[in-house]
Parts: sequence; C-alpha cells; structure tokens
Amino acid sequence: MLVLSRKSGEKIQIGENISLTIVRIGPNSVRIGIEAPREMSILREELQPTQANAVIHQEMTLASKAS
Repeated sequence: MLVLSRKSGEKIQIGENISLTIVRIGPNSVRIGIEAPREMSILREELQPTQANAVIHQEMTLASKAS
C-alpha cells in the first residue's frame, strides 16, 4: 500500500484518467473528490458486494426470470 500525505485542495493522479482531490480534512474524516470515466464503477468498501451476496443475487435473478 502506498501512503501519501496531502493537504486540502491537493490532488493525486492515478493513471491517465483518474484524479483524487482532497476536498476537506476534518477531525474524524477526510472528504475526497474523485474524477474518473463514467463507465468506471466506484464503491465504498462497505458497499462492495461480497462473494456470498453476489451468488445470492445471481440465484434470485435467475429464479425471477424462471417464473
């Protein structure tokens, strides 16, 4: 893992088309702005589907199409 120190308003460039901007630094949180292509999915880790949830979702989708 790469760890960088940034101040509010500073940016981090990832590849050619992803840019992270430190918008605000608070006592318990950091606000980050993300500029990326629309087709790129960006999710917070806690919203990332787990393998088990993905299987359940797929089974439910298949079951609803069968009925």
